[in-house]
Amino acid sequence: MKSLYSAKKKLQLVPATIILVALAISTSAQTITTFDAPGAGTGGRKGTYALDIDPSGRTIGFFRDANDVRHGFIRSKDGTFTVFDAPGAGTAAGQGTRAYATNSSGSITGHFTDSSNVAHGYVRSKQGVITVFDAPGAGTAPSQGTFPFNSPNLINPEGDITGYYVDSTGALHGFLRDKNGVITTFDAPGAGTGPLQGTQSFAITPGGDVTGFYFDATYAVHGFLRDANGVITTFDLPGGGTGPFEGTYGGGFTPNGSILGVLIDADFVNHGFLLDKRGAVTIFDAPDAGTGFDQGTLPWGINTNGAITGWYVDNEYVSHGFVRDRNGVLTEFDVPGAGTSPFQGTTVYNIAPNGAVAGYSVDSNNTAHGFVREPAGR
Repeated sequence: MKSLYSAKKKLQLVPATIILVALAISTSAQTITTFDAPGAGTGGRKGTYALDIDPSGRTIGFFRDANDVRHGFIRSKDGTFTVFDAPGAGTAAGQGTRAYATNSSGSITGHFTDSSNVAHGYVRSKQGVITVFDAPGAGTAPSQGTFPFNSPNLINPEGDITGYYVDSTGALHGFLRDKNGVITTFDAPGAGTGPLQGTQSFAITPGGDVTGFYFDATYAVHGFLRDANGVITTFDLPGGGTGPFEGTYGGGFTPNGSILGVLIDADFVNHGFLLDKRGAVTIFDAPDAGTGFDQGTLPWGINTNGAITGWYVDNEYVSHGFVRDRNGVLTEFDVPGAGTSPFQGTTVYNIAPNGAVAGYSVDSNNTAHGFVREPAGR
């Protein structure tokens, strides 16, 4: 979700005792454990990016090594890592394997970039079998291809996967890959057809409903809901901007079918939202969220109990984590060791049913470190 509008702005099992770099901080409210994947690089934009957590406490994501190549990882709750690369993944800087989402069956999805800088989707089974797939119509030039991308909500418990692909002209189109490997492509009504215009799917329910957003011919952004029968409804929330990359970004689902997402206003400030099935809208902001350009509140994950997690960007462009419970009570937090300069801090991606959250922090050297935050009493 944030990747595009920010622009506006082999298999190895390693004992945790050898490779885990962990720090556990206990308070009355939380226990935070930080970690680095084996082989993760240090320095600017390198390191470990934890992006999803499942009900068992298993965490997945990817790391950037010293040569800026990406590799997928799985971290079990006991701290043991499995590192993996999709077959065909490139080995040059900026290439490699990214893991974004996992489901309760242990499957993982994401994409990899090959030696020609073309993206391909993949799904990895719990047993470690990786299946590569490409959406029909996906382009084959650099920066084109198939992208299950940047969301913890890309795969449902049945194994259905959503995402988008970039065609040979640079336009975006949504896709749905069912558990049998059949891929259906679609476009939201009103989606633009120019480069970086079009439809980007971002989340799927257990029943097969999909939400996301599309960029129109002016690059303004609108939300959409595609139901399990293929019927697409578009929506714009009050307060959304109408300039390029402003507007309504659909990004997830609550247990009762409400849509979670980010609203970008006319001043380019981010706000969290919930849109229920009756059309009622709730806008929420972290208390300390900034109010300047590209600051504000960015909800990213939601669990089966309706608790939401994400991060906010303050007035100094430092990121901080938050958890918003099903009653709307919002708690802010920071990972120990997170940097306090612009574009450093704490970024949170998803929340497990028991309230544990996963994400990454960026330290004062601009190196990323994965973390898990356990709620009180766990």
